[in-house]
Amino acid sequence: MSIRGRRLGVMAAVLLSGAVLAAQAPAPQTPAPQPPATQASTQEGQPTFRVNIDLVTMDAIVRNSQDQFVADLTKDEFQILEDGVPQTITSFTMVHGGRVHNLLEPPPPPTEEGVILPPARPRNDTTGRIFLIIVDDLHLDFRNTGRIRDLFKRMLRDLVHEGDMFSIVSTGPSSLAIDPTYDRKVLEESIKKITGNGLRSADIIQGAESAQGPSEVRYRAHVAFSTAFDMLRQLEKITNRRKAVVWVSNGYDFNPFADSRLGEDPVFGGRMGQTREEGQELNRTMNNGQQFADADLARELAEVTRTANRANATLYTIDPRGLVAGQEMDEQMSAVEFNTYVRKTQDSLRVLADETGGIAVVNQNDFTKALKRIDAETSDYYVLGYYSTNPDPLKRTRRVEVKVIRPSTSVISRTSYSLRQGSNGPTKR
Repeated sequence: MSIRGRRLGVMAAVLLSGAVLAAQAPAPQTPAPQPPATQASTQEGQPTFRVNIDLVTMDAIVRNSQDQFVADLTKDEFQILEDGVPQTITSFTMVHGGRVHNLLEPPPPPTEEGVILPPARPRNDTTGRIFLIIVDDLHLDFRNTGRIRDLFKRMLRDLVHEGDMFSIVSTGPSSLAIDPTYDRKVLEESIKKITGNGLRSADIIQGAESAQGPSEVRYRAHVAFSTAFDMLRQLEKITNRRKAVVWVSNGYDFNPFADSRLGEDPVFGGRMGQTREEGQELNRTMNNGQQFADADLARELAEVTRTANRANATLYTIDPRGLVAGQEMDEQMSAVEFNTYVRKTQDSLRVLADETGGIAVVNQNDFTKALKRIDAETSDYYVLGYYSTNPDPLKRTRRVEVKVIRPSTSVISRTSYSLRQGSNGPTKR
């Protein structure tokens, strides 16, 4: 079965699990009936236009000056601003130590006259979490395979606990496509299959070039982003649960080792084995493509983070290289060029995490501390819900800011959400 076929199998299982999880979701986030329709005209014989506004939910992690979770906040101590406009909090839930505390159930909006809806069915509490683990082995160094497997063993020990649901998907030949499961033994067996398959610097420098730069680099990044994008789209189907995506990768750079790729043969000019004319033509092609490489990468990252925010999923990115001291002895390039490559790949992981309210574990060797922090952030948080007062369907991306008025506290939450194409109002997530 192809990698894409296995990914589709995982997606179908995630969808099925979403239906099961929806039946187990906490009470305060029960999807409320639609608010009253806004009528453009009420005259007889005139068309009526309706705008549906759904409940917007957000996860918020609040910590004090000692970096401890603050578990005694009230609804009145929170403020939510959407595009700078204060919003009224209508639902308020706290999850502490994995246990759900229903503090305020959202009141159902007024219904249209003459329409009687049955009361919402009470839903069972649940304590588990949902993890999606993306193993981007197309961007993991083969020489770090032992280190990568050790990271996942730590993840099994310090992050994924009994009662947590998780699924695993890989982008390359590790061929992992694990359906959502509670069986931690599945993760233990999967660790044995994980193998780095990233390009080495020599492969990139001597690889084929296209108008957009190294063709293999672009292809592998496209596979990684497409895998993540497809899985995040499926996570949108799961509501009322905190969704954490653990993304293990060395990061992304669409224009790596530019100077070395433009290196010339000292005798004939151009790249080794090429005539001077062929080298000059290649240089022109590379220069044209390189000026757009960073913009293309930023666009790809923005699309992934928008999808994650729409699904209310938090991305936690981990670079298993740890603290990078310098290039290997067999990598022939300048230290400046190598350091630029490392910085850009790490920055790409920071963007994915920062834009979704997560953390990027990069350029550090203490993975145990980082995993315990992710464990805490996915176990202790508040869930805030509100009905957006901005009904403008043309305002597709809304900036959101969560504040706490209590002194000496800090808040971690997503900073935006985007409407789906064709949506008439905020999508409840």
